[in-house]
Amino acid sequence: MRAHPIVTVVLAGGCLAAVLLSAYVGMPVVITVGLLVAVGVVAVLLWWLWLRRLPVARRSPAWAGRMGLVAVALAGLVTLLVIQLVPYGRSHSNPPATGEPQWADARTRELVVAACYSCHSNEVEYPAYASVAPISWMLEGHVAAARDEVNFSEFATDPGDAEESVEVVLEGEMPPPYFTRFGLHPEASLTEAERQELVDGLRRTPGLSDD
Repeated sequence: MRAHPIVTVVLAGGCLAAVLLSAYVGMPVVITVGLLVAVGVVAVLLWWLWLRRLPVARRSPAWAGRMGLVAVALAGLVTLLVIQLVPYGRSHSNPPATGEPQWADARTRELVVAACYSCHSNEVEYPAYASVAPISWMLEGHVAAARDEVNFSEFATDPGDAEESVEVVLEGEMPPPYFTRFGLHPEASLTEAERQELVDGLRRTPGLSDD
């Protein structure tokens, strides 16, 4: 008789964990919530279909709880497969470069490439999992938003908000914390000395600082 409360707690905890984890790794929460809603709808439909096929005499809270968890697992798999049909996030485009800033020196460019070029350039190297939704959606959104703010590969024709480069580095916004979590992109995980070196180089590069 305790199956329903236990299942409810497990599912509620799982949903909360999914939302918190998505925020932690940089996945837009709206995408996570949308996927959870889709899984929930499919799970309820599967559970209802099974319930209709089962004789009333065999129905019990324990059965309902077990079938509820199975329905959620199957719904999650179905949702994951269906969203792979969405083409968004698979173009992986790298338009031609139109001109970088006149870097203060080679070291400055080296640090910018390591810390920023994975999103703020036309030299993005997409990992193998970049074509798997919903990760592909997240990466596409991050790259598009980053290029809209400043694209170092197109600085000569559109500097964007490049003059804020020093400020965002000093405030720890760039590279964003989620970008290097779980050991990802170790080249972008700058030491304090490297971060200061980067700031000094950006300040000496025309157009990358409002100092």
